[in-house]
Amino acid sequence: MIDVLQMIYDNYRGEDRETLLKAYRYAEAAHAGQKRASGEAYFIHPCAVAQILIELGLDSATVAAAFLHDVIEDTPATEEDIRSHFGEEILALVAGVTKLDKIVFKSREEEEAENFRKIFVAMAKDIRVIIIKLADRLHNMRSLNYLSKERQVKMAQETLDIYTPLAGRLGISQIKCELEDLCLKYLEPEAYEFLVENIHQKLYERHNFVDFVVKEIKSILDESKIEGEVFGRPKHFYSIYKKMKTQNKTLDQIYDLTAVRVIVGTVDECYEVLGKIHKRWKPIPGRIKDYIATPKANMYQSLHTTVVTNFGQAFEIQIRTFEMHRIAEFGIAAHWKYKEKKSEDSAFTERLSWIREVLDWEGGLKDSKDFMQSLKTELYSNELLVFTPKGKVISLPKDATPIDFAYAIHSEIGNRCTGARVNSKMVPLNSVLHTGDVVEIITSSNSKGPSWDWLKIVKSSSARAKIKQFFKREMKEENVKLGKSMLEEEAKRRGYRLSEILTEESFAKVSEKFSFFSQDEMFASVGYGAITVNQVLFKLIDFYKREIPKQPLVHQGNTSDSSGVIVKGMSGLLTRFAGCCNPVPGDDIVGFVSRGRGVVIHRSDCPNIKDLEAEEGRILPAEWADSATGGRFIAGIVIKAKDQGVALSVLTSVVSDMRLVITSVNSRFDKSKDAVIEANIRLNGKDDIDLLLKKIRSDERIDEVFRTATK
Repeated sequence: MIDVLQMIYDNYRGEDRETLLKAYRYAEAAHAGQKRASGEAYFIHPCAVAQILIELGLDSATVAAAFLHDVIEDTPATEEDIRSHFGEEILALVAGVTKLDKIVFKSREEEEAENFRKIFVAMAKDIRVIIIKLADRLHNMRSLNYLSKERQVKMAQETLDIYTPLAGRLGISQIKCELEDLCLKYLEPEAYEFLVENIHQKLYERHNFVDFVVKEIKSILDESKIEGEVFGRPKHFYSIYKKMKTQNKTLDQIYDLTAVRVIVGTVDECYEVLGKIHKRWKPIPGRIKDYIATPKANMYQSLHTTVVTNFGQAFEIQIRTFEMHRIAEFGIAAHWKYKEKKSEDSAFTERLSWIREVLDWEGGLKDSKDFMQSLKTELYSNELLVFTPKGKVISLPKDATPIDFAYAIHSEIGNRCTGARVNSKMVPLNSVLHTGDVVEIITSSNSKGPSWDWLKIVKSSSARAKIKQFFKREMKEENVKLGKSMLEEEAKRRGYRLSEILTEESFAKVSEKFSFFSQDEMFASVGYGAITVNQVLFKLIDFYKREIPKQPLVHQGNTSDSSGVIVKGMSGLLTRFAGCCNPVPGDDIVGFVSRGRGVVIHRSDCPNIKDLEAEEGRILPAEWADSATGGRFIAGIVIKAKDQGVALSVLTSVVSDMRLVITSVNSRFDKSKDAVIEANIRLNGKDDIDLLLKKIRSDERIDEVFRTATK
């Protein structure tokens, strides 16, 4: 505690110092008499958190909030007390940290997902809240040995899952590395002890070698008249442990236990030193990484190379400027530690942009699993760096597509995307991008917007959320109608009426799972593909069967005495239309006598009829009655095109223009990687199917379109 007071006097002046001393005294009095699990005075904890933040160079308001971060939750002090003594800014920081620990959850999965949600909301309001929380977690992990084994493992796993990737994404490597090593200590204690004992021994053995490398590089700087620093730094245990696991190597096979760092004044000097090091020692191909030209998502910059000495020993060298080194060590905290550098303001804003992106798409993910998976994609994915035609670097997740790239540029670019060139060649929109690709997006002002099928193609959570937002915003009314129609059709196919199974009580059950505010929101979600028909329908039917037991309804699947079909000269028979070929008025048809289901009407050219013709007496002649003209029928079609998005866009555009309804759609790729779209369309009249096929066929981007079951 004396140490933290000395640090306050050493690092702060005037009003800032007075605020911190006041916060120190207030927290000391509030926590008087309280003990930690170790038996020590509780006040040691807020002092340790404040000390970590002072070392990171945070401003006085953040450090004051660190002293006070537990007083609202653990002492009689109220928010009004903090406001009156310290003002709104410090209260907001204290309240932000307090709220992160308050909610109780139903399951571990939900707890993990909700922790992420709360953290991101807090970060968007003020990034300093999460920096305080990281310092709080670091000190708790340092003193974890006083807790039970069960609590140690639970806290260490949560730290590894949530806090270490956040520290990494914010670029605060000091906290990230120490947290990872502490997590390893409690999650894999035997591996940790092995590494502690053996790495220290190996480092001692390698001491002379590292001294030799440092001396050689210093001579290169002297010869080039470049001022700088050169030193060896042992890699932290967790990074070595991960390398041993992922590469299946023993500790003896890991050579780069120490990274040699070279810190110089300018970017030009970085490249000059790299060239001269490569002239002296042979670089290992594939191990040269230029994070200066293409910084990491957390704005980390450095040149990395692994070289081999003349006597065969490999080692890693990192070359960076002093400013890059500060950012590498302190990350987002460097904004406060070196705030006299005005040029850093734009970089600071850029570092925070990903947090706001997460919040943009977070609202569209109702399910904890979806949210967790999407966020882990953002935090843990291997980074893919591609370029715009003008040379701007765009960071994307592994296996990203041109659609991901388009949405990373701007939402409108993504919404109007109709094609892409990669390295000057036209490619399908589902192509996988690779690091170094130059990507150009082709847009059209006439584009109707993204395709539902893009949701299956994109890899980045932000692109997926922007596509869903488009459907929500631009096509709400159409989505409601389409979603309701799809549910009605599928319910009818299963022998139910949607109006019977969708009640206030059953909707409440569906809403528990998906958090819908209204039935229209549920219909729209089905319509734009955020959830499937079956996800909703299974819950409705399950509730109906359990809560409202009654005699099963008569199957409604296109069966009635007014079907508009005459079978063997008779009308009024129980008939239904075959789903394999979906006959519509004007098609040549036959009837097949099924057991217990009346007469099933097929198109006469349906391939399935050929399999049934051997069953004597069960194939009956059939024809359309005059009453069929105005009825509504389902027609199945198949569309083939080079590009999946184009095919879906043409289909939805033509169907919308003709005021028809898509009752189901399925998209896949054939062996040639061409897109194949299979759709069922509800027609308004018998002439619709021919006109529909003609309109789709007229688009030059469509290779082929035909009715289901024929070519």
